[in-house]
Amino acid sequence: MTQVQDKVAPSGWTKPVATGVLVLADGTVIEGIGLGAAGHSVGEVCFNTAMTGYQEILTDPSYAGQIVIFTFPHIGNVGTNDEDSETVRVAADSGVRGIVVHAPITGPANFRSTHHLDHWLKNRGIVGISGVDTRALTALIRENGMPNAVIAHAPDGKFDLDALKKEAANWPGIDGMDLVPSVTTTQRYEWDETVWELGIGFGRQDKPVRRVVAIDYGVKSNILRLLAKAGCAITVVPATTSAEDILSLKPDGVFLSNGPGDPAETGKYAVPIIQKILEAKVPTFGICLGHQMMALAIGAKTQKMHQGHHGANHPVKDFTTDKVEIVSMNHGFAVNPKTLPANAKETHKSLFDGSNCGIAMTDRPAFSVQHHPEASPGPQDSHYLFKRFVDMMDAGKV
Repeated sequence: MTQVQDKVAPSGWTKPVATGVLVLADGTVIEGIGLGAAGHSVGEVCFNTAMTGYQEILTDPSYAGQIVIFTFPHIGNVGTNDEDSETVRVAADSGVRGIVVHAPITGPANFRSTHHLDHWLKNRGIVGISGVDTRALTALIRENGMPNAVIAHAPDGKFDLDALKKEAANWPGIDGMDLVPSVTTTQRYEWDETVWELGIGFGRQDKPVRRVVAIDYGVKSNILRLLAKAGCAITVVPATTSAEDILSLKPDGVFLSNGPGDPAETGKYAVPIIQKILEAKVPTFGICLGHQMMALAIGAKTQKMHQGHHGANHPVKDFTTDKVEIVSMNHGFAVNPKTLPANAKETHKSLFDGSNCGIAMTDRPAFSVQHHPEASPGPQDSHYLFKRFVDMMDAGKV
């Protein structure tokens, strides 16, 4: 067994013990200081460029199966609280696999903080590591793509590196993996909570004028809150709910949520459901994985990205308004716009790399976007898309 151990220099100075390691699939070992839960987990390594909003990021179900590197050096400064989570299902086996940061987590300095980030990570079984040159690791990903890796934290500094290298090398990766079953709801439920406001907290929608069925592929809470704020009564259903059961609820609109994993794999059961909803010409709106599901349902193709898009500062152009928006993104797959059928048009495009960020059907009320208009975290430039969905539902009532 290979172990990371103390090293004593001739001067008598003792090198700090590495209590955390990130072991890449190619055998590279990156040492650091462990934080969060003790143990190890395996996943795909991606980097996120957001400067804050780390609690929302770490509770986004779309990050299931991934180890997140934060490029901003100071993460954890504002602590955590009970209001900023994007799902109640936050655990290493059903969400983010690990967190990599540069600087040690300092004590929280924010009036809303109730827990230290390290304490929060421990409670959720999420392994972390600090003391890493995150910019260099980001450069490596930009050059070589997102690697598979094992992240490990051992307070005593003892690691079986050979076993960790083998586990990282043997993990099959997210390409070809359906991760939605680990994050979707297991039963139908109603949602009426609206967005958080300073001094007030979350509100409640008590006078809805539209009914929306949200298919849960790993939905973020703020999406549901914004739909509720827009006057919608929301029924959230599991990812495998049949089109017949969805349509029996007589929805004014159907929402296709964000989520993790390879869209082509999820599409094996999701696409036939969506196709029947589109055939019924029910107004439909998709975000992130929901966007990819809609594209697959109309015959388009998706493809794995080199480094993906993860952050809160991505420029996207909306061709329907001719405006550029700064948006939040989190995806490792993209729709190939060259495969769109004749009855669909590209509505949004990334100004970073030209990848597709939105489509709309020309013969039925349906559209979707790759980015996250609900933000949380990030800018609110794209909140108008929820009004676009509401207007589409209202037009169908006339």
